[in-house]
Amino acid sequence: MVSEVEQRVLAAVDDVRVVEDLRELVRIPSVDGTAAEGDVQLWCAERLASLGLVVDKWAMDIPALSADPGFPGMEVAREQAWGCVGVLGGDETPGLILNGHVDVVPGADFDARVEDGVMWGRGTCDMKGGVAAIIGAVAAIVAAGIQLRKPVAVHTVIGEEDGGVGAFATLRRGHTGEACLIAEPTAHTVIPANAGSLTFRLEIPGLATHGSTRSRGVSAIEKFTLIQEALQALEASRNRDPHPLLAHLDLANPLSVGTIQAGDWASTVPDRLVAEGRYGVRLGEPLAGAQAAFESAVAEACAKDDWLRDHPVTITWPGGTFASGLLPDGDPLLADTLSAATDAGRATPDVKGAPYGSDLRQYAANGIPTLQYGPGDVRYAHAADEHVVLADVLHAARTYALLTLRRCG
Repeated sequence: MVSEVEQRVLAAVDDVRVVEDLRELVRIPSVDGTAAEGDVQLWCAERLASLGLVVDKWAMDIPALSADPGFPGMEVAREQAWGCVGVLGGDETPGLILNGHVDVVPGADFDARVEDGVMWGRGTCDMKGGVAAIIGAVAAIVAAGIQLRKPVAVHTVIGEEDGGVGAFATLRRGHTGEACLIAEPTAHTVIPANAGSLTFRLEIPGLATHGSTRSRGVSAIEKFTLIQEALQALEASRNRDPHPLLAHLDLANPLSVGTIQAGDWASTVPDRLVAEGRYGVRLGEPLAGAQAAFESAVAEACAKDDWLRDHPVTITWPGGTFASGLLPDGDPLLADTLSAATDAGRATPDVKGAPYGSDLRQYAANGIPTLQYGPGDVRYAHAADEHVVLADVLHAARTYALLTLRRCG
């Protein structure tokens, strides 16, 4: 049931300003590793400060973070990176964190054009729509003159797409809270669990010779087919008994080879193949355990082949490391979010896990109960037709406003 105070806050959500904030955010081309990552964090810091939040904006010490044993990795180079946290309502531990990443993957469309209630462009869905909704929720609480019993914190982070350095730096700086909602696009589903993922790199040796005498050599491409068969069998075995929150997926823990490079001349037998791909980490599975299962499968395949037995495949793990993350059973954040979403004017959301990594695992690993609920559909994230329905953004803003009132008083 929505109280009189909550109704006042819901009425204070400024739909026009939320859409304008989203347009401004999308028009900042904050691709990972570019200077615009800093530009978008400056925009966020100034916007939050204009609402009266106490803002902590800082330059990250990338070398120091990279040396930390828990560093989640980066897939792009950064000479500079910025953190941004805004807090409303005092200096004690926030009752709620609203988190959104402001980095985007490369794309050509940053126009933020609106047609028939839909905004198109890179970042609209993943996930500046969620960030605009967060700001709209906090702005409504301020506009309604509400004094919170506990603070609410807004974490805008960079680098989520390539490992999560932004959330990592924010948590290492000491910013915490009693619970966290991440405004990732979830298509009207509450996501309390993410499977994880790792990036693997395989180097498969061969023996070069002229193509006309190929039997004298060993083709690295032909040897890769043996490894690919082993990886397909590994994927099948890791998907036989998925976690109940992931049972709705055809593949809860996908394994995919994304790039292959081999050979340097058409008439030469290739003596080296390099393959890179994405490897799913099961819910609750330690990263080291996932790596060991992968390495064992490759080693067994090598042991069965005369050439690979003496010239084994080299495995490395470049890029970001995404552990799995899970909201504890029975945590009230789930019920609170479902209730807020319903009271904001929609049917009760579904509850499902997701097969992709996110910053959820970083907050969860720091003892902060965390889930995801936000506007947009992940099918359109990173896509040429990326977009978000503006009505979903405005509903999310009202959901976050209600959740903040109920968690922070």
